[in-house]
Amino acid sequence: MSGAAASRSFVRMNLYAIRRRDFWGTPEDLQQTAARSAEVGEEMADDVRWIRTYVVQEESGKLGTVCLYEGTSAAKVREQAERAGMPADEISLVADTVIVRPDPVAA
Repeated sequence: MSGAAASRSFVRMNLYAIRRRDFWGTPEDLQQTAARSAEVGEEMADDVRWIRTYVVQEESGKLGTVCLYEGTSAAKVREQAERAGMPADEISLVADTVIVRPDPVAA
């Protein structure tokens, strides 16, 4: 592995939770944004990695999300969101993980 490739593989990533509220009107809208987010994620792979997303039904009737990302900084996570054309209403550093049961199988 070259020196540049080796240094990239050891960049420290923190875990972040991102809340996106009331943004998508339909599941199809969300899928389009998710596809764009994946593209931007590939472009920013040294700084940001999308781990998973939970889609939530907002009181407004729209869809929101709670996403988990690894990132070199909150600023890079926010940049990924901006480049993908979606909000990042709240970005919080995850302090710890407590697993009581694994995630259920998707509906």
